[in-house]
Amino acid sequence: MGRTIWVFAVALGVTLSACRTMVPAMPPSAADTPPPEATGGWRATATDADKARIRGWYGSWRAALADARAKGFGADIDREGALLQPTAALPNPHLPAGEYRCRTIKIGTQGRGTLGYIAYDWFRCRVAAEQGLSSLTKLSGSQRPVGLIFPDNLKRQVFLGTLELGDEKMAINYGSDRMRDMAGLVERIGDNRWRLVLPAPAYESLLDVIELVPAG
Repeated sequence: MGRTIWVFAVALGVTLSACRTMVPAMPPSAADTPPPEATGGWRATATDADKARIRGWYGSWRAALADARAKGFGADIDREGALLQPTAALPNPHLPAGEYRCRTIKIGTQGRGTLGYIAYDWFRCRVAAEQGLSSLTKLSGSQRPVGLIFPDNLKRQVFLGTLELGDEKMAINYGSDRMRDMAGLVERIGDNRWRLVLPAPAYESLLDVIELVPAG
């Protein structure tokens, strides 16, 4: 493990160690969402902008899928099955520590210069235990989320982190640059299959979905 990433050094004092399709007609049940008065955990750490991203996850899903379908990517969305279905989350979202294969799908577009749907090939990710929480690090690729996973409810965990770009060797502190901050939902969608849903990313798309399956 060649480097230590201080993503939450200021907010938490926690060290992250690492080597480097259908749109539903109705919103999900309120039972799947924590009560607004719940405090602590990820809410005590997240920026206001990222709290808004998490609150608006369902609207982001709808907008992204509608945009991609309108641009002719409906068959691509349907082919992915549960991965791109907003309400496909299953109970027990815990993402075990280990090495993972991970791939990113960008859905919808923020402007005219990008496609409405882009599916990337597989890269490497790692989940590790970090002082009572878990870290998630994308180890390869030009856009690499790095952050912590917090417990939330029976069907999801919450990811807070930052985006590492290009040949950068160290992630910036969470909360120091809103264009690099990331917030998303970690959900289980099958046996040994998870996804990280990133609503309203700062760049390119309307929604990013990262599929994770154990390596090997």
